[in-house]
Amino acid sequence: MKLSAQSLGFGYRDHGVGSDVTLELASGEVLCLLGPNGSGKTTLFKTLLGLLPPLSGAVLIDGRDASTLTREAIARQISYVPQAHGAFFPYTVLETVLMGRTAHLGLFSAPSARDYAATAAAMERIGISHLADAIYTQISGGERQLVLIARALAQEARMVVMDEPTANLDFGNQVRVLERIRALSADGIGVLLSTHDPDHAFLCADRVAMLHQGRLVACGDVVTVMTAPQLQQLYGIPVSVTEVSLQGGGSRKICLPLGML
Repeated sequence: MKLSAQSLGFGYRDHGVGSDVTLELASGEVLCLLGPNGSGKTTLFKTLLGLLPPLSGAVLIDGRDASTLTREAIARQISYVPQAHGAFFPYTVLETVLMGRTAHLGLFSAPSARDYAATAAAMERIGISHLADAIYTQISGGERQLVLIARALAQEARMVVMDEPTANLDFGNQVRVLERIRALSADGIGVLLSTHDPDHAFLCADRVAMLHQGRLVACGDVVTVMTAPQLQQLYGIPVSVTEVSLQGGGSRKICLPLGML
C-alpha cells in the first residue's frame, strides 16, 4: 500500500499554508517529517487524512484519489494519532482503544466479538494489555500516548499518521514510543510521524522529509537528508551532526546545536 501527495497545495479556503508538496509513504517504512513551528506539518497531515480538501494537487491512496473516497473508507486505510488528546470522560483504556473500531461499525451498531478481538490484539501488540481496566484520564502521559497508538492500530489500517507522538513525554517514554514505531514498521505498517527532535529521525526513520514555510525543502533517506547544512537551513541555527559509539559496538548519529558547545 502507498500513501502519496502529488504537487499538493494545502491550507484553508481563505488561507493557503503550503504548496507543491510531493512525497510518498510505503507499507513497512517510517517517514519522519521535520520542520519548525508554523511550517505546516499539522495542516499537511489533516489534508493527507482527508480532514481538509487539497487546495491543489491530490492525495492518492494506493493510486486512488482520496477525494473520491468516503471518510470511512479512508479511515479503514489510514489511522491517526493526534498531537494531544484531552479526555474528559472516565473511559477505561479498553473502551478508549475500542473507539478505534468506529470505522468498521454501522451508525447504530454495537461492537462485535470481532471488534473486541481486534482491540485486544492492538493492546497486546503495544504492550498495554495490563492497563485494560485502568481509567484513561488517570494513567501517565506516556501510557496515554501508547493507548492512542493502540487505538489507531485497532482500526486495522495499513498506514498510521502520528502528529508529534513524543510531545510532552519524558526521555524514557519518548524512547518507548519510538521503539513501538519501529516495531510497527517491522510488521509491515507504514508510519508517517512529525517531531521537533532531529535525533528521533536518526533513531527510528527510514526516510526524512523537511518542511519549511509550507514547502518541502528536502526528502530522502536519513543519511542523505540529515546533514548539518540541511538542518541548519531548516531551523536557522548552526548545528553539528556527530557520530557516537554505542556500548556493545556500532554507532549512531546525533544532532548538536553548536551554540551550546
